[in-house]
Amino acid sequence: MFIQTEATPNPATLKFLPGRDVLGEGVLDVRTADDAGVSPLAQRLFEVRGVDGVMLGPDFVTVTKGQGDWRQLKPAILGAIMEHFMSGAPIVTEGMALEAAEGEEFFDRADEEIVATIKELLDTRVRPAVANDGGDITFRGFKDGVVYLNMKGSCSGCPSSTATLKNGVENLLKHFVPEIREVQAA
Repeated sequence: MFIQTEATPNPATLKFLPGRDVLGEGVLDVRTADDAGVSPLAQRLFEVRGVDGVMLGPDFVTVTKGQGDWRQLKPAILGAIMEHFMSGAPIVTEGMALEAAEGEEFFDRADEEIVATIKELLDTRVRPAVANDGGDITFRGFKDGVVYLNMKGSCSGCPSSTATLKNGVENLLKHFVPEIREVQAA
């Protein structure tokens, strides 16, 4: 098994491509070892000293480090991913929802059409682009012209995430939805 590794805009995060489906579709963002019980793969990765976060995507695994150097962490992470796939163990525990609940979405029912447009733009134009960098951005809410988004994987804590939100996502959404004044991370 050959696992490719890609750098991301976030220096604390690497993207690992095992050359096969991880989730197939959807994402699972696991931010702590305590939350890793939903995924045997995430549990195995959190056993590597220095791993601070794991995001599983359709065909990639994004790992965020806390302490340590990638030169020491990367071989251990590659080994954990390879061992997991070779073992035949499931990626997620059967019956577990892929997208972890982050609270209810919030928006005024009168804005349902605007929210539907925002979600469509995120799904078709934004999420595929940030997935290339090992991250994900999801809709959280819309109130008083402000769109609130959740940043996941390499997008969470990335030094360039503010620029991505303001210069990329905000400009795109404002272009198609004039009712939007601003985009903020939730």
